[in-house]
Amino acid sequence: MKYNDLQVTTYKRSRRVGRGIAAGRGKTAGRGTKGQSARTGNGRRPGFEGGQNPLMQRLPKLPGFRSNTPKAENVYTGQLDAIGGVIDNFTLFNAGLVSSPHTRVKLVVKGVVTKKVSVKLQGASVTAVAAVQKAGGTFDAVPQVGRIKKDKSETKATKSEVKKK
Repeated sequence: MKYNDLQVTTYKRSRRVGRGIAAGRGKTAGRGTKGQSARTGNGRRPGFEGGQNPLMQRLPKLPGFRSNTPKAENVYTGQLDAIGGVIDNFTLFNAGLVSSPHTRVKLVVKGVVTKKVSVKLQGASVTAVAAVQKAGGTFDAVPQVGRIKKDKSETKATKSEVKKK
């Protein structure tokens, strides 16, 4: 027999248990001695805690549900004058007004807008849009800025370059 004559096994053969002591997994067959888990049909239902009141039964049934979508971060009209020009997610992030350029941002009225600004955000209150337009600016609703996905071929190329070094 040669190494290249070996067949590739695509599955792991199941271990034969309970076939005598000499076989290595005889007698208790890896189940330990006695008890509920040593018997056949030893299934316990999911969440069973040995007779103790289960966690899912202890918790109250509350109405409604909590959404996993993150809430939009608010930016106030009084903060726009300090930035000026074109205001979008990236300029707000660079100014330190939002936590990430990829979050949803909403413009809300608090303070006065005096400069002419062009606002490009995901949302704004009606009064905030009116305040920006009153100062001579514009508001455009734009979709949320997504993260740029790296091309898989580029990442493979960079990994191979690192390995060569």
